[in-house]
Amino acid sequence: MTRIKEILKEKGITVQELADMLEISRQALSKQIQGKMLVETAQRIASKLDVPLWQLFASPKDVNGASGVISCPHCGKPITIKAE
Repeated sequence: MTRIKEILKEKGITVQELADMLEISRQALSKQIQGKMLVETAQRIASKLDVPLWQLFASPKDVNGASGVISCPHCGKPITIKAE
């Protein structure tokens, strides 16, 4: 599950507006937000929303803390994020 809808709401952007930015249909974007998404698509979305890619998949708690460490959604182990 992604945080894309939350990020859109935070930035005051609609799904339609993001779809227009990505030059795809709203329906195609909605399907990708709710289903499996290619890494390339996720990168494009993160770029258009001006957020790091990892924020699309992190929990709100991890994003709000943004300490550079998030938890793996599968095993719960910490994952350290290093800025380049």
